[in-house]
Formats: sequence, structure tokens, C-alpha cells
Amino acid sequence: MQSTNFLHLTIELIVGFFALLVITKILGKTQINQLTPFDFISALVLGELVGNAIYDNEIGLHYVLYAIVLWAILISTIEKVTQKKKGTRSLLEGKPAIVIREGQLDYEAMKKNKLDLNQLQHLLRDRDVFSIQDVHYAILEANGTINVLKTAAASTPKNKEWLPELPAEPALPFSIILDGEWVEDNLTEANVSKKQILQHLQSRNIPDINRVLYAEWDGAFPLYIQTYNDKP
Repeated sequence: MQSTNFLHLTIELIVGFFALLVITKILGKTQINQLTPFDFISALVLGELVGNAIYDNEIGLHYVLYAIVLWAILISTIEKVTQKKKGTRSLLEGKPAIVIREGQLDYEAMKKNKLDLNQLQHLLRDRDVFSIQDVHYAILEANGTINVLKTAAASTPKNKEWLPELPAEPALPFSIILDGEWVEDNLTEANVSKKQILQHLQSRNIPDINRVLYAEWDGAFPLYIQTYNDKP
């Protein structure tokens, strides 16, 4: 009896594995960081359906295959709808958003996409961008990744021999004001005082840090500053 159960489980696992593999290939799914939120949820639900079907003794192999095929038909139907009716794409697949436009943070776009400054900095570092000043455009994609168009000054020449001399190593930039608040740890790392920063803000006609959306220290004044009133 026990050997029969093991044989039945083995067959269901093998069939379920290859059925999922075939459906994944048919639907054109690739690696997980390329999936839209809808695709990711669909993959989770499909895996849950197959898992429950396999480990439930009362459900046979034909139910496993039925669950896989039915879910694949639903996903395929949704994808065909999004291909033919453009208005449904933003609802089902999401759409990219420009979060930095011509060097300026688009605060409204960030707020709409629930993207805070710390998350944005993390995504930029994944693209080897350590300073927002180096970004001309940044686009938050529907799958949660970010693509960056660097400024001309930040773009590295492909052949360094073209340069008359190599530039000095850049200083590591620190965000010292985020969303109108001090970043205490970064102030300590940057070795710059709040008094100096406030004096610099006042010289730029900014009376208080509450007006500052983002301020960045790159080793020397002037700071890179964007207030809530600055428009892209």
C-alpha cells in the first residue's frame, strides 16, 4: 500500500513538473525579475494549485492536469485581451513611470507608485548609479526594476584613451536630507554639520529642511538640493 502511494506521488510530481514546464514555455514566461505583478501572482497561484492537487490523496492525476490547463487558458486569455485592448494593459500589467525627469525627482510619480527615496536609491545602486545627480531620466518599470539614462557628464567613455587625463576618483555621495528630515548616520559619515547645511540652505533661500525633498552631499558645497516646490 505504501509503495503504491509513493509510486502515485512520483507519477504526479513528474507529470506536474513537465506540465508546468510546458505551460511556462507556451506562455513565454522568463526569469522572475522580468515578470509583471500579474504574471508573478499567476505563477504563485498555478504552483499552489498543482501543489495542493499533488499532495491531496483524494485528487487524482487528471485533476492536476485539468487545473494546469484551465489556469493556462485563463492566463492566455488575459494576455490576448491586453494585446488587443491597450486600455487594459495598465490595469493588468502595470505601466512604467518616469520618477526622475531631466535630473529632477518627480515626487508625485514616486508617491503614486509608493516608491520612497530609500527604495529609489537602492534600485539606482543596482544599476551602478550612486548619485541622483548622475541621472537624467529614471523609469520605474512595471516589474519593479528601474532603468536609468545617465547625464552626459556621468556617461563613461567607452575608450579611456580618448581622455587627455583620467578624472579623479569620485567621492561617495551621501543623502543627508530625505523627505524633509535629517539622515543622521549619513551626516556622521560625511563629516558635515547641520549648522553648515542650514547656512547653505539659507543661502539658497530655503528657510528650513522641511521644504527639502532631497539633499545630497558629494564631498563639497554646493549641495544637490531639490525642494517639494521644484517641478520636473
